[in-house]
Amino acid sequence: MGLARVSIGYVLLDRGGLLSFLHRLQGRTQWGSTRFIFRFARRLSPLQRRVHSDLWRLAAHRVVGRKLPRLLDTLSDEVAYINVGHSNLTEHTLSSMDARPQTKITVMIHDTIPLDHPEYTRVEAVDRFRGLLRRCLHHADLILCNSLHTRENVQRHMAELAREDAEIAGDTDPSDEAVTAALPRMIVAPLAIDAPRPDAVALPPDLPENRPLFLILGTIEPRKNHKLLLDIWEGWDEAEDGPRPVLGIVGARGWQNEDLFHRLNTTPLRNVDVFEWPDLSDKAASALMARANALLFPSFAEGYGLPPVEAAALQTPVISADLPSVREALGDFPVYLDANDSYSWKKAIKSRVEVGRSVTEGMRGHITPYWEEHFKVALRMT
Repeated sequence: MGLARVSIGYVLLDRGGLLSFLHRLQGRTQWGSTRFIFRFARRLSPLQRRVHSDLWRLAAHRVVGRKLPRLLDTLSDEVAYINVGHSNLTEHTLSSMDARPQTKITVMIHDTIPLDHPEYTRVEAVDRFRGLLRRCLHHADLILCNSLHTRENVQRHMAELAREDAEIAGDTDPSDEAVTAALPRMIVAPLAIDAPRPDAVALPPDLPENRPLFLILGTIEPRKNHKLLLDIWEGWDEAEDGPRPVLGIVGARGWQNEDLFHRLNTTPLRNVDVFEWPDLSDKAASALMARANALLFPSFAEGYGLPPVEAAALQTPVISADLPSVREALGDFPVYLDANDSYSWKKAIKSRVEVGRSVTEGMRGHITPYWEEHFKVALRMT
């Protein structure tokens, strides 16, 4: 069964409903029309209203308002609630689940960036994420983490929250043992990827031919550090550095990055040496990756970091910021650099222009993680 929150309440989808919903997500079935009751959901976009309408249509059970406990009464006694998306982790949802004695609550935490790097998130995200962690501390039986690095951070922040709880309860100096006992069990279930299927036919038509290509994948936001690469490309001296390679930026524009957006809009390199492709299909992105001299990953912070793993699956070289989660996933496969050292990045890029996609010793023997292994860990433990 799948539980979903819609603008007017909650719905439960059975296997058939979930499959039909998946077909809509995949584009195999069109979204239906907006039901009258959702036309007044002003916070939703027109497409979101159609999505919520289809969830309502496909539901095996549904309730209006905050009557989730009534909806949960339609389930069997033993239930495993698994939430993997940082969404719908409200007090009402979790406490309603927790009130059922035989319900096991499992939550996946992908990173703790709002607390560790608040400068890269919206202001309101910090308190919102702290509240999410506190609710998981109080209600979750098991926390899935996508990396050891994430687990260490989640444990640290939850321990701080547990100490705060103890102080509120009157224990001003709780022991380490008492704090540890208050934490839910945590395991690491590393993320994985689908087997890449490059399709050269899907390549962007404006991709220059027969030129070295470097890619950066991900939402364009300050944390991803696109600025470093644009600095390098705009500072490239062809008389000294040789012909400028192509920089392909694959990903949608995000937030808090207006200065960079302006530079991307006005740089004379746009659509000559620097290309922005915001809405490519997976096959097109894989085809670009299969052609690229290297994937560039200068991010300042990650809970996991899927693009380097996707590149490694295609034996595409990776030049990455020295991040614990990337080292954990890929070992010696990438070249690791300081995310602020533009000189070293330019030097590494120039080297990859010269040697192309050649495989280094550190790249040999890499085993790509696919979803089957992830679910073997996650579902066995939940």
